[in-house]
Amino acid sequence: MKVIRRGVLRAGMALALCSVAFVGRANAAEPLPFGLALPLTGSQALFGADQAKAAQWAVDDINAKGGVNGRPLKMVLLDTQADPRQGINAVNRMISVDKVPVFGTAWSAVVKAVAPIANRSQTLELSVGANSPEIARLGDYVYTTYPLADVDIRLLAKYSHDTLKKQKAAVLYIHNDSGVEGARIYRDSFTAAGGQVVAYEAYDEQSTDYTGALLKVRAAQPEIIHVQGLVADLPQIITQLRRLGLSQPITTYSAGYNPKVVQQLGAAGEGLIVSSLAPSPELSPTVAKFVDRWQSSEHRIPNGLPYTQYLYDMPYLIADLYKHVLDSGKPVTGAAVRAAMISVGKFDLPMTGTLEVLPDHRVNKPVYLYQVKGGKFVPLATVK
Repeated sequence: MKVIRRGVLRAGMALALCSVAFVGRANAAEPLPFGLALPLTGSQALFGADQAKAAQWAVDDINAKGGVNGRPLKMVLLDTQADPRQGINAVNRMISVDKVPVFGTAWSAVVKAVAPIANRSQTLELSVGANSPEIARLGDYVYTTYPLADVDIRLLAKYSHDTLKKQKAAVLYIHNDSGVEGARIYRDSFTAAGGQVVAYEAYDEQSTDYTGALLKVRAAQPEIIHVQGLVADLPQIITQLRRLGLSQPITTYSAGYNPKVVQQLGAAGEGLIVSSLAPSPELSPTVAKFVDRWQSSEHRIPNGLPYTQYLYDMPYLIADLYKHVLDSGKPVTGAAVRAAMISVGKFDLPMTGTLEVLPDHRVNKPVYLYQVKGGKFVPLATVK
């Protein structure tokens, strides 16, 4: 009986050990979810779809190398249509149904609309591609990975005055959150540098004829014109400026760093100066390979290359946060992921380089300026 009892005990212990090992392997392989809410349909779908594709590529690349401590990343992708109401629906579902501790999103109006949900549920929200300066003030659980408008637009205005030696500027801006704030930053920065804003004109985002605002700009006789618009309206605005005989240099922010804008502009785009918050293929071998991957897979370059670079980097940032939490032995919660963001502070990311997250929820990045020459973006300057 003693022999039998010892045998049973050994078998039970072996079974228990196997069960523990099995549970360990199961836990090790359990996916680590995160959310991504982008416009996959609607007017901004071309850009949202490419950003989502870039993020999925990064997830695949991370998982191909073993994931995070042996656990694969899992991306939950939902459509916002770039509409705040749809964004709220998407984020509510990701948090309540998919149980994500962290999610990324873009488009300033959406980022702002879902911020109360992130703060209330203690889910980390990463703004990846929106640039409203208000994003830095949306609450404890809202951070940006993308430099806000008061970085590139401020430096673009300063460059226009200090380097290009322009004393009088006109500002044209779309009447939405992004346009109003970006225009204000350019105006204040150009004035602070010693220049004068001689025209400051808004246009409706539903407009197709901007003649009224453009005639006021022409009457003011500026030396340089800054346009704070969207990809959809920039070609029309700039084309109409040129048709009215305005030959002054034109600048715009990172929305203009898009081959579709240049293609639509044709000759009217020559000389256009744009900012970018990510290095180009000419400046980075890694980005050159990224573009080659797009050409091989999609037979084109992505819509909004800098934005897709930040979206590719986002899963790497999240993987670093998850690793920090797992290594500390804590449960993977929104609070723990946020604490990891604050604790680590600096992240080395494949496409855009070092990301430094500041205590005020902003990030430090250089600004790259390009000028259209011969129908192509040519590096002009790097400013900080």
